Amino acid sequence: MQTPFIHNHQLNVIKKQANFLLKTLRTVADRKVLDTVRVTAVSNALEAFDGLNEEQKALIEQLAQYEAAHDIQDYLDSLESYLLPFPEVTAKQAQKLFPKAKKLKLPDLERLDYAHTTYLRWIDIATNRLFIVYPYEGQMLGVEGRITSTNKKGFCMFCNRHQELGFFNVKLKGSSPDNFSSVGQYVCMDNEACNHSITDTAPLERFLTSIR
Repeated sequence: MQTPFIHNHQLNVIKKQANFLLKTLRTVADRKVLDTVRVTAVSNALEAFDGLNEEQKALIEQLAQYEAAHDIQDYLDSLESYLLPFPEVTAKQAQKLFPKAKKLKLPDLERLDYAHTTYLRWIDIATNRLFIVYPYEGQMLGVEGRITSTNKKGFCMFCNRHQELGFFNVKLKGSSPDNFSSVGQYVCMDNEACNHSITDTAPLERFLTSIR
């Protein structure tokens, strides 16, 4: 039984490096160049991790061994069993995170793909509100705000990929009940696309903790 040690965003890094390697294999014949790309791809993948043991490191380094597209895909598929899933969230837990949302509309929490989730997010289309749930330092953070589609593509603040963007605006309470400020960022409109693209949790964590 494999011990899971790969988070979704780390798997996304490995997939990105695998695609980088695959494109090089298809377009470059020079073995020295290919060897350099293999080393670079593995090095970039390893940088996504801290404190790997020798067995785990060897598993990531296997990426450099493959020549064919189907072998690379088989390797990526084999990593699925090492994924650390996002902690499952119940409706009661979600409601507790957003006490002011009296009629909180939730996604089907039981059918979510927790294995490929870095941060749980959903949009209530009726109110144009984006809800985010994220585990941080032993507790769940919940952030909500208005999201407005820009009808344009650009780079998402969380996943840094070129996606359809919305402007996510979160109100912050000031020192008095009547004193409010707000903070906003351009983020993906597509919940699934963002989770499939995110390779670094630092921008997400900075944003969430600055609001908290």
